[in-house]
Amino acid sequence: MPLLEQAAIFLATAVVLVPLFRRLKLGAVLGYLAAGALIGPWGLRLIGDVETTLAFAELGVVLLLFLVGLELEPSRLWALRRPVFGLGGAQVVVTGLVLALLASWTGLAWQAALIAGLGLAMSSTALVLSSLAEREALDTPHGRNAFAILLFQDLAVIPLLALLPLLADVAGPGAGGWGMAAKGMAAIAAVVVASRLVVRPVLKVVARYGGQEVFTAAALLVVIGAALLMEAIGLSMSLGAFLAGVLLADSEFRHELEADVAPFKGLLLGLFFIAVGMSANLALLAQRPLTVLGLAVGLMTIKALLLGVIMRLSGSPAETSQRVAVSLAQGGEFAFVLFAAAGGLGVFTPETSQLLVLVVTISMLLAPLSFTLHERLLERWLERTREPEFDTIDGPGNPVIIAGYGRFGQIVSRVLRMGAIPFTVLEASYQQVDFVRKFGSKVYYGDASRLDLLNAARAGQAKLFILAIDDVEASMRAANVVRKHFPQLRILARARNRVHYFRLRDLGIQVIERETFQSSLEIAHQALLQSGFGRDAAERAIRFFERHDRQQLDAQYAVHQDEEQLIQTSMQAAAQLQELFEADAASRRDEPVHVAGAARGA
Repeated sequence: MPLLEQAAIFLATAVVLVPLFRRLKLGAVLGYLAAGALIGPWGLRLIGDVETTLAFAELGVVLLLFLVGLELEPSRLWALRRPVFGLGGAQVVVTGLVLALLASWTGLAWQAALIAGLGLAMSSTALVLSSLAEREALDTPHGRNAFAILLFQDLAVIPLLALLPLLADVAGPGAGGWGMAAKGMAAIAAVVVASRLVVRPVLKVVARYGGQEVFTAAALLVVIGAALLMEAIGLSMSLGAFLAGVLLADSEFRHELEADVAPFKGLLLGLFFIAVGMSANLALLAQRPLTVLGLAVGLMTIKALLLGVIMRLSGSPAETSQRVAVSLAQGGEFAFVLFAAAGGLGVFTPETSQLLVLVVTISMLLAPLSFTLHERLLERWLERTREPEFDTIDGPGNPVIIAGYGRFGQIVSRVLRMGAIPFTVLEASYQQVDFVRKFGSKVYYGDASRLDLLNAARAGQAKLFILAIDDVEASMRAANVVRKHFPQLRILARARNRVHYFRLRDLGIQVIERETFQSSLEIAHQALLQSGFGRDAAERAIRFFERHDRQQLDAQYAVHQDEEQLIQTSMQAAAQLQELFEADAASRRDEPVHVAGAARGA
């Protein structure tokens, strides 16, 4: 078929299906894949030469990686070294080994199982980056993590291709494998040197004397040249293009190169996805539909679960972990290259190679659907679990600010309201805010340790800041911010325990009340009465204990940094308290003396 007729078919199917799939909110990538499956040798058979189309369309992936490289200055790339080699390395190794064990369980030789596992661990760089760009998510946390993992996968292609001859039953495998690895390192060095010493001077000359169209041609030549250099030694073309982009990212031509290459990238990348759709062996799918679909869905499920666990173990939030796991669950285009090379070296049988390629293709076809389905389910989950935005505080400030509206803060607010003293309440738990608002209380949802929120509450004009936050660390954060930015604001603080009391005292806060102290004294007072103490004796005992405990609290604060002295002081205080109480009671002959739990009636 003439080239122009093929081009017309490609364009016509893309023009019809891509807008349709976008209208259905399924994404442009799935539209291209569906177009390829429709016109390919397993569909309407309008175009049969899949290999040639795929080889030409790989330029789209090459240009995409070049543009991604242009966005990454070497300093930024260095900053990504931890997610690239940490997350990326963990994903490839863990996923590859788990899938290799499963492949070995099906009866494959260990060499074939290892290559199958590592190849299936790869994800589609073109598919994922296109989807992230379409959703404007490349700069989000999950977009950056997904890119870092994809970058490591691209880098891992070099040792994987070098590993193939070592696993194949061919003569001199070791020399071939290590020779390829050496060639790969030499090629990377060549791209680095050429970008610095040759490409930039040439681009300067072309930009000055060649005109816009010649500069565009020079830009394409840079990308294709770096890609061909890698391909010449059997490595990934996209890796060479990516390196060239990175090395030109800090040049004066960065934005002009991006503008010239972007239109070609869009067309060729669409053609690449059409070619992937064409390559799907739908005949094998028709013969063994449950096997193929089961393997594809199983592959995506296992990869998503493993990557989700890796992301959570790395400390990523649940939402970011979910997005990264689903984004990278499919197989990748580099698996086609790896499996084809493994088949050529005899590591795979033709049947195994075809099945694996079809599973990867089906997973890529299912990927956009999984993206869309996950986004819809995730949004519903986030609507139920996501905390609302902090309230906006309008109007004039009040003389008192209460931070924390639990049981302690509520009692304080009721007393202030009884005394007609206006106050502003800040509470960091939106569940608590929703609850108390049902009873008509005016409470603002917000974190009292945020300076912008304190400014909005007019903390600079307030007279008292009542620190009633239940969580100790949150309480200390708020206290630190208030002391630093509003030193004139007097703080009345609630302490959960003695340690919390000491930490607040370290900030210079003088008025601190332990939250359970007074209520504990009241219960102790009732216990004395029920045990036979007279009312006056019980009240005097409680006052005696309260006075002694507050004195000891000050004494312990002086040594609270020294644990040994603090323990010794506490033991001495307990013995001293009993001795003093006995002496006080003995001096009052008109009152019964109670020692060590023995009681005599009043």
